[in-house]
Amino acid sequence: MQTTNPVFGLTTLRVLRVLRHAAAPAAGAVYLVLWIVAESGRWPLGPNILMFSLYAIAIGLAARLPRIALGLVLVVGLCQALGLLQPPDSTTWPSSAAAAYAVLLVAAFAPLRVRWLALPTVVVSGLLFAFAAAVPTARWPYKWGSWTDSGQSPRADALTLALAAISLGVIAWAIGFGISWVIARVRTDVEWSGSELERVDVELRLSEDRARISRDVHDSLAHSLAVIVSQAQGAAALSPRRPEVATEALGTVTEVARAALVDVRNLVERIQGEGDVILPRLGVDDIPELVDQMRQVGMRIDLQESGASDGVALTSAQEVAVYRIVQESLTNALKHAGSSARVVVVLDRTENGLGLEVLSEGEAALVEPSPTGIGIAGMKERARLSGGWLRAGPAAPADESGTLRFAVTAFVPTVRSLARGHQNA
Repeated sequence: MQTTNPVFGLTTLRVLRVLRHAAAPAAGAVYLVLWIVAESGRWPLGPNILMFSLYAIAIGLAARLPRIALGLVLVVGLCQALGLLQPPDSTTWPSSAAAAYAVLLVAAFAPLRVRWLALPTVVVSGLLFAFAAAVPTARWPYKWGSWTDSGQSPRADALTLALAAISLGVIAWAIGFGISWVIARVRTDVEWSGSELERVDVELRLSEDRARISRDVHDSLAHSLAVIVSQAQGAAALSPRRPEVATEALGTVTEVARAALVDVRNLVERIQGEGDVILPRLGVDDIPELVDQMRQVGMRIDLQESGASDGVALTSAQEVAVYRIVQESLTNALKHAGSSARVVVVLDRTENGLGLEVLSEGEAALVEPSPTGIGIAGMKERARLSGGWLRAGPAAPADESGTLRFAVTAFVPTVRSLARGHQNA
């Protein structure tokens, strides 16, 4: 699926949220403090404090309450033009730039309709500022021309100031609109990233489910089918001469097939989600029974156990892993060395864990080897997930007959041993 790569990330979105919720009130407070400090040495300060405070409130509310902020900007400009508030003078006229900053925040964070409403506010507030700063009145006869010695008429000064104030407001509005585009793009990118993460999570879960189901099917059915094939071949070969042996073999086939059918039913129910159905929990103590089952097929298996069984503390998952490794090793020996295979299974219990070795040899293969089999890979994965390791491969022949031998060697550490290893690391 082709998608657009994200430009901005979640960190940028968080920064912009902080800007909206905290930066605007902070900027209003800083504006008020700076102007009070700047005008504290001049007289009179009192009339200007109200103007500074209204502008500071407008800045602080611009992101959260944009309509009120725009209204305050117009109220201050109108009151200055009507002489109800101290008009801009030679030192305080830059404070009117607070209107442009309030418009910037409105354009950045307000809904779309309110953003466009900020444009006529820019025009009206610019005209009011120009009138209050440039047109003399009886109460305040000294205005822009007397401060700057511009040599122009009050009307020309007012026009110049109006154009400058409106231009500054439009620029601030454009910057705010650009910030709003960045915010919209960030939200889009975050939503895209969230959907991608959700999709990847679903795919990973499905992959894990498929891998688990594949291992369960392989472990439960490959063993059963190998036994069935071996018994069926033996029954077919012996039925003319020893029918009683063939009857016994067919009985074994029936029992194994019935058990395999139960396993398949459990797997299907788990795949369909019809309850928390899992396969029986098997462990190291069930290995002797497994060996007996394989001996009934005709395999010659020597099970050798050493060490104290109560000295190895394996988890239930590790117990299942050891059982499945032995089961897969015996199944492979049956498939690739025939029902007359000779196998030695060694279980060595130590303080640090359980050592395992399965050594098999034989002559006639029951089935053709598959280059895409998952048996050995599955055993290695089980050993790795248990915190141990597994190696599998051909072994040197025991004599000069050239009989092929195959060895599986594994080690599964105890929980205590794993903990010591992590501490030492």
